[in-house]
Amino acid sequence: MKTKVSIIKSIKDDEEKIKEAAEVIKNGGTVAFPTETVYGLGADALNAKAVEKIFKAKGRPQDNPLIIHVSSKDIEAYVKEIPEIANKLIDKFWPGPLTIILWKKDIIPDITSANLDSIGIRMPDNEIARKLIELSNTTIAAPSANISGRPSPTDYERCIEDLDGKVDYILGGAQSDIGVESTIVDCTVVPPIVLRPGGITLEMLKKVDSSIEIDNAILQKPGENLKPKAPGMKYKHYAPNAKVTIILGERKKTVEKIREMVHYNIEKGKKVCILTVEENVEEYTEGISMVLGSVLDLSTVAKSLFEALRKCDDLGADLILAEGYEEEGVGVAIMNRLNKAAGFDIIEV
Repeated sequence: MKTKVSIIKSIKDDEEKIKEAAEVIKNGGTVAFPTETVYGLGADALNAKAVEKIFKAKGRPQDNPLIIHVSSKDIEAYVKEIPEIANKLIDKFWPGPLTIILWKKDIIPDITSANLDSIGIRMPDNEIARKLIELSNTTIAAPSANISGRPSPTDYERCIEDLDGKVDYILGGAQSDIGVESTIVDCTVVPPIVLRPGGITLEMLKKVDSSIEIDNAILQKPGENLKPKAPGMKYKHYAPNAKVTIILGERKKTVEKIREMVHYNIEKGKKVCILTVEENVEEYTEGISMVLGSVLDLSTVAKSLFEALRKCDDLGADLILAEGYEEEGVGVAIMNRLNKAAGFDIIEV
């Protein structure tokens, strides 16, 4: 398969390229495209054969449900009902990095929902994404645009790296603003439950409805028999080729433990990368330090996380040592992704 790549500088000047990509969607093809969270790999969500191509290109397990993306808040065609709380969340956070799970209508094929009676749906806050959906005249199913299990791509070059020759079209835009996938809230249950943390934090959700809680299952290692209701709940995700270990604890003890582990592994001939923050980077004199951002603004850490994991692979790292974060605000989403990348290999100090 020959993959076409088009770079979008502006919607106004490059709309013909987006129209071209939309024709690919209409004809049952696959298109990688930018969103504010990460890049997505899209196909017509209502076309089962097109959706099957997403799973094939990614090597994605078919019991891992997809999210459908819309260009407007008018979603009645796809879901049976919209509870009051869902309407409040839509009014507050759409367009944006929030996916809402609702009971689906039969128009959504079983392959899109992984045979569930519910579907995750969101309206992205990215002009290219919304224009692509609008011109495609359908809803677009789109997981992240990477090989399944790998760190999600936040720029189009990583999409090319993973998917060139496996998809029909790659639409390139700017780097993703948020850097982690959307927050998922299940509104088929009362009270609603967060099934995946993201840029919309639990604290932000509780301002809309104080009854919303986070599913404790997502903070723990998933069991083999889990039937995932949302993407990323069951399988090892976001993992680079190198082994990832998280060191979690008070700052001084964390730095000391990482320095000790770096020295020990370098002595054994291993290449070690450290995922750290601006405030700690000068503490490390051995290994390769990757500065994610500032502990004073964890959104900078979230934005850089996946790209840093991929850069560790580029450098041929054998081991990645990651500083842990407090699980509040965006820190919950960061730790969720790190836990998945590390297979829950955590050293508490």
